[in-house]
Amino acid sequence: MSTETLQLNNTLYQYIYNVGLREHPALKELRELTSHHRYRMMQISAEQGQLMAMLAKLANARRTIEIGVFTGYSALSVALALPDDGELIACDISSEYTDIAKPFWEKAGVSERIKLHLAPASETLDQLIRNGELNQFDMAFIDADKTGYDVYYEQCLQLIRPGGLILIDNVLWSGRVADAEAKDDDTLALKRLNEKIHKDERVDMMILPVSDGLTIAIKVNPDIS
Repeated sequence: MSTETLQLNNTLYQYIYNVGLREHPALKELRELTSHHRYRMMQISAEQGQLMAMLAKLANARRTIEIGVFTGYSALSVALALPDDGELIACDISSEYTDIAKPFWEKAGVSERIKLHLAPASETLDQLIRNGELNQFDMAFIDADKTGYDVYYEQCLQLIRPGGLILIDNVLWSGRVADAEAKDDDTLALKRLNEKIHKDERVDMMILPVSDGLTIAIKVNPDIS
């Protein structure tokens, strides 16, 4: 037993991959392809993808939102967990990166579930709000420009149903959020949002030390709109 999270060495981490990870062949192929990309650090880990898929299933998610797609691993992880009539609204501004994703979405048989919007995410989310989609989504994943996180969080709170989930990536930011000397815009934005969510009575929340830190927030106030 331990009162703290176990520190992983390479041997134990590989053990988790060997016996604790079930990865669809298209996911594995996409992950391995992206591992050679110049911005490969932008991709979530396989275990985080599996966690997100499991959370989607636990929430009986049918409609989800993703903000920040990159090469599509996280979107594919969640889309595979959705029912046949499920929908994932995928927000990104880069056709260069998302074009890598599309063949793998197709190969996995979920391309019809993923609706890609190539536009600033705040505009896409605002349009959903204007279209009367309040409280109509089951889960959202935020993994884009860090200085935009607070705006995305507030928009997702309107779009997610009571009892639905908001997942926020990179909230530990390689440990810089705990560094009092770190003053760059991204770190400060993450620090402010972490502190805000910690005090936010509209949600139940926790920070899970998986990958670069993942906030899991459950919307508890049905009056948010």
